[in-house]
Amino acid sequence: MLRLMQEVAEESINPRFRALAAGEVEEKNPGDLVTVADREAEETLTRALEAAYPDAVILGEEAHSADPSIRDRFLAADHAFTVDPVDGTKNFVNGSPDHAVMIGEVLRGSPTRGWIWQPQHRTAYVAETGSGTWRIHADGVPQRLRVPEPPADAADFRGITSRWNWVGRAFGELAPLELTWISCGIDYPRLIEGQATFAIYRRVSPWDHVPGAVLAREAGGALGGFDGAPYTPERSSDLIVAADARVLSAVQAALS
Repeated sequence: MLRLMQEVAEESINPRFRALAAGEVEEKNPGDLVTVADREAEETLTRALEAAYPDAVILGEEAHSADPSIRDRFLAADHAFTVDPVDGTKNFVNGSPDHAVMIGEVLRGSPTRGWIWQPQHRTAYVAETGSGTWRIHADGVPQRLRVPEPPADAADFRGITSRWNWVGRAFGELAPLELTWISCGIDYPRLIEGQATFAIYRRVSPWDHVPGAVLAREAGGALGGFDGAPYTPERSSDLIVAADARVLSAVQAALS
């Protein structure tokens, strides 16, 4: 799977990084960009997954834009995959290396495996339920990851959010929130590596969060809604990703 993602990135994404031509960027909705690289990479990844897993439902971000009913079939399936060909499209369009290719696997409604490939950073993150979370540099050996011990005092947590109107806002004892890296394929790995203590998301799509959910859980992290409910691929809003269960509880309490 990782080799497939790397090959697709080399063919469809990397040649267009900082080299997008006029007409190769469109706006699906105000502020929501898509590029020729997104579409081409998703089509190639989807074809490969369909060939390898003919009974699985493949939920791609761009396919969902064209046919939202795919999400219902995805949620009802016993076996499914999510595909995000260029997570962090705005970063990609603006020439930032902080973007990623992501694939997640779901069995009977539960995120089971996740893959993230950061083509410009040449780093992969992979996880499988019960087998841990691993970081693989292009020229190095796999390293198993565990979320570092978070600060004891909630005031020392570093919180990030994708909610622009919450940046700089403080809740309870928590320090003011900072902006995420504008890509879940960057946010989740950096949280797991200790560069943030928790993240808050407003809109939640399976292709953005299924891969990271497996990575975070297998590294010792915890995920849940503002309402205390655990994360599932059905969730569409209000998600907290935390360094551990204690941090998750503290953030939920502060938000309430």
